[in-house]
Amino acid sequence: MSLDTATQPPTAERPTTQLSELLAALTLEEKVRLVVGAGLWSTTAVPRIGLRAMHVSDGPAGVRGVSESADETSASFPAPSALAATWDVDLADEVGHVFAAEARRHGVDVVLAPQVNLQRTPVGGRHFECYSEDPVLTGAIAVHVVRSAQDRGVGMCVKHFVANDSETQRTSYLARVDERTLREVYLAPFEQLVHDAQAWSVMSAYSGIDDGTTAATAAEHRPLLTGVLKEEWGFDGVVMSDWVATKSVVGAAEGGLDLQMPGPDGPWGDGLLDAVRAGDVSEALLDAKVLRLLRLAQRVGALEGVEPSGAHRDRVADVDAREVLRRLVSRSMVVLRDHDHALPVAPDDVTRIALLGPNAVHPFVQGGGSAFVRPDHLSTPEAALREAFGEVEVDVHPGAVSRLLPPALDLAGRCTTPEGHAGALGELLDADGAVLAGADVTAWHGWLREVPGLAAALRIRTTVRLDEPGRHEVGVGTVGKHAITVGGQLLSTSDHVVGAEVILDSSVNQPVPATLVIDVTEPTTVEIDAVVQAVHPVGYASFARAELVHRIPGTSPDELLAVAVEAAAAADLAVVVVGTNEEIESEGYDRTSLALPGTQDQLVKAALAANPRTIVVVNAGAPVLLPWLDEVPCVVWAWLGGQEWPEALADVLTGVTEPTGRLPWTLPAHESDVPVPDAIPVDGVVDYHEGVHVGYRSWLRLGRTPAAAFGHGLGWTSWEYEAVTCAVDPDGSVVLDVTVRNTGARDGHEVVQVYVEPPEDAPDRPVRWLGGFSVVHASAGAHANVQVRVDARAFRTWDSAQPGWVTPAGTYPIRVGRSSVDLRLTVDVALPRTAPA
Repeated sequence: MSLDTATQPPTAERPTTQLSELLAALTLEEKVRLVVGAGLWSTTAVPRIGLRAMHVSDGPAGVRGVSESADETSASFPAPSALAATWDVDLADEVGHVFAAEARRHGVDVVLAPQVNLQRTPVGGRHFECYSEDPVLTGAIAVHVVRSAQDRGVGMCVKHFVANDSETQRTSYLARVDERTLREVYLAPFEQLVHDAQAWSVMSAYSGIDDGTTAATAAEHRPLLTGVLKEEWGFDGVVMSDWVATKSVVGAAEGGLDLQMPGPDGPWGDGLLDAVRAGDVSEALLDAKVLRLLRLAQRVGALEGVEPSGAHRDRVADVDAREVLRRLVSRSMVVLRDHDHALPVAPDDVTRIALLGPNAVHPFVQGGGSAFVRPDHLSTPEAALREAFGEVEVDVHPGAVSRLLPPALDLAGRCTTPEGHAGALGELLDADGAVLAGADVTAWHGWLREVPGLAAALRIRTTVRLDEPGRHEVGVGTVGKHAITVGGQLLSTSDHVVGAEVILDSSVNQPVPATLVIDVTEPTTVEIDAVVQAVHPVGYASFARAELVHRIPGTSPDELLAVAVEAAAAADLAVVVVGTNEEIESEGYDRTSLALPGTQDQLVKAALAANPRTIVVVNAGAPVLLPWLDEVPCVVWAWLGGQEWPEALADVLTGVTEPTGRLPWTLPAHESDVPVPDAIPVDGVVDYHEGVHVGYRSWLRLGRTPAAAFGHGLGWTSWEYEAVTCAVDPDGSVVLDVTVRNTGARDGHEVVQVYVEPPEDAPDRPVRWLGGFSVVHASAGAHANVQVRVDARAFRTWDSAQPGWVTPAGTYPIRVGRSSVDLRLTVDVALPRTAPA
């Protein structure tokens, strides 16, 4: 787990002469086209030099592929935070292998992942998509994922460079981060990926950076993109823009951007050729960018006659993706509390299970945005528990309300077209309102994809049958110009024409519907007539968005709770699954609260009162408040687990796989304690006021006690830390030999965590910070020895006055333990001062 920043030699793989010859054969026009995307997910091909198009794809939790077809499915990975929760770099290697296999399966050359921004605030909308609040853990896991995938000939695009750690106004805000904080915290994972994994691609962020010297958008920040990334670190890959994030021609070209995505339009598609001809951008600078593109093409095998990279390129398919993902999500689960050794549950000890909670009925397995894929496989907790427990009765009840928006309208079951057919009539209209095409639809998921260019709007008409007595809610959610009429009432209208911005801010994913509330005493009908904009966004495929919704009269929250409590009381075991959902965790917007949505807290307390043998499973990616944590005998944090989540949960409950996860972030007990409670820009600026004290470092500095500390996790056995010795390597790294003993009754895994503390009177250093870690396995009652390396950089700090890295002289206490606060052993290491480097 090296953090050495010394410049690495160029990789031997690079056929520099061949690439230079190909560059010389290109015309100026071809070179310009090469640095602009050919489409949404592809680069430009030049067949006459043997260059095919390269295909890129989201994303961080599975390779989506480049097709918009609903028939194309993918392996749905657990959220990246779950991988970091294993603290297991060997497992990260396996995940990189699965990424490569999935990329090859979908014809993808470069996967737009991993996301190595840090979890600066728990309300960040893409918190689940990041690895950790700690740069060392983030870098170590990401290095193994990237190196493993690239070793198999598939590129990974590390994102988002840099300090793009929240979603509110993410396409426009300026992150104000001082140079030392950038160097020690936010740049650190990127630096490690360049030096230890030789990453082939980096994506610049939407947002901008003000480092105290230069304030610019990420794609135009020359001191960072060119000065640090390319020149200082020696990055020889491609810097590509985030989608539609390129704002200028000359500024981005001079700043260090190599590839504008997507294309072929946009600033570079429209103006780069003229800028080169006018001398505003030198052809030599353009050539350097094209050479990087050709090098990437060589590495992924997109250049005929040039040897591709990857020592294990021909062994990509040699992996069982479902087995790896199931084991990953099982291992990632964190036992927050297990007061009476409730885990694992013996199947023959249970005849009736009450499976309760909104997420028990509809598990939330993947967050919204770039991380979303159409899963190859879907199951339910009920089916998984029945399979795992055998002859057992499973009573499933939601017990609480957690979603605020109405569910989808049942077109096939209760709707008819104006002609009396089942479903709804959809018609494409031109700018004058004339009908271009029409069709009846009975299956509608809220989107019409690849809308023809002549279409200005989509009109949907249907009659909804309302049979049930009580209060119904019927409506339509959309974005852009629209007119929504329900029951003869114009509920919402707008003349505002939208474009790519609704994709970038994710408002298109969860549009709040305009609805009509109807009190029904006898069966009736209501008509929907919605005209919604056909959106033709620059850089993206055209679409029309109309989320048809209908909330039927339902059971009240009190009634839902009563039914669930009755089931819990009658069961041998109650498993309560609470968590977030697609309305809460998504790219494009930050959360406004850390509380569990709806009435889920009441459900937990009531179920526990009815049955003391209750296990609570938290199905969420980012931290939520658990006000009942100290009352429930057993609580398991189970993440957003991807397609294998239900089966993996059953494996954990029945003892097939040990839940070995440790928290990669801090779990707050109270919202008011959170050091960075939000990242709302003030006058367009997000001020990183906490400096290097990110995450658990701020909790320690402020003396606040969280519900569960960074690194916490119990597994299903207990451990004693017996001894530690250390030695200092010539390069200043410290190697610790740690002896632990499994004092429990089961074989198990332990994550040995090593933290560094500063010498006395050290100026503005964190109270302690993660220096290294290692996973060890031991049989029940057995000892195990493990070696943990703390790289020399862990002791260094950035001296902006010099500028350069220095190691302050002094005695550093090295703490060894089970979390950032549960520390069992200490060894002191005296280090001399090092000169700025």
